[in-house]
Amino acid sequence: QLQLVESGGGLVQPGGSLRLSCAASGFTLTYYAIAWFRQAPGKEREGVSCISSSGGSTDYADSVKGRFTISRDNAKNTVYLQMNSLKPEDTAVYYCKAIMGRSAYWGQGTQVTVSA
Repeated sequence: QLQLVESGGGLVQPGGSLRLSCAASGFTLTYYAIAWFRQAPGKEREGVSCISSSGGSTDYADSVKGRFTISRDNAKNTVYLQMNSLKPEDTAVYYCKAIMGRSAYWGQGTQVTVSA
């Protein structure tokens, strides 16, 4: 069964950090670009960050630049999103998506809540 599984979400205070993981099972992420999205209650899903298959190219939404870092470890078949200096407005369900040509897989999401 091909699937992506996100983990690492939770409750954190403003200014805190979390590291999200996106792990693949049933297929290898090596040839896939990976993107992180998030969806807050009542809002549309938005792109947060993405990384090329090689890891040599990354991109970030303006709202998270300088605070979030995307990386990948193809040997572990996992992509990470390091989130620092978290703000209440970062509260959302975070999803990862693996993309290769017309193939795409979504994870089920992990909740991140930033609150005092």
